[in-house]
Amino acid sequence: MKFSQRLYAKVLPIWNRNHTHPFVLQMGDGTLEKEKFRFYMIQDYIYLIEYAKVFALGAVKATDLETMGKFAALLHSTLNEEMELHRQYAKRFDISVEELETAKPSPTTLAYTHYMLHVSQNGTLAELVSALLPCMWSYWEIGKELNQRKGASDNEFYGEWISMYASDEFGQLATWCIDLIDQLAEGKPESELEKLEDIFLNTTRFEYMFWDMAYQEAMWPTDE
Repeated sequence: MKFSQRLYAKVLPIWNRNHTHPFVLQMGDGTLEKEKFRFYMIQDYIYLIEYAKVFALGAVKATDLETMGKFAALLHSTLNEEMELHRQYAKRFDISVEELETAKPSPTTLAYTHYMLHVSQNGTLAELVSALLPCMWSYWEIGKELNQRKGASDNEFYGEWISMYASDEFGQLATWCIDLIDQLAEGKPESELEKLEDIFLNTTRFEYMFWDMAYQEAMWPTDE
């Protein structure tokens, strides 16, 4: 069994909960309230800024030029392509660039990104990939699943999101990361593999919390 298959089996219960969260399902059938998606878009923009830093750290920790170059390409793509698409897409929900740039992270966004960066800064390259992989892998799977629903990719508000993450281009990125964790796990002792499992499980849990945060539009408790 490949290590990625072992990871998948480890997190399958929470993985399935991510894929069947009301936020995800309602995107697929077009019934998700636009205010919830608007909230998600803003928090996801904040998340992407921190996610890009993980790619930068991946380039630092890589031990060969090919892997270094791939992480550098992912960093460039995230900062200069994905985030620009995000800004353009946000306009449909009346989200200005200024609002995106000045938005504050929710508690979940803050906890998720801080955990991911902590692992990436202090751990091995394998630990870094374990931390970033659930987001990329699960978004690819969710995109493909929703894309199979009749009319989902044609939805005025959510169709482009679904098409983007269901695309072959995004799938190639996810597949590269999956293959990389398999390569990095080869020959590692069981104690290290279990640590990678724990990291992968934790960020998979954070993925669920992120969907739920967006659905509840949950920010900090007020001081009033």
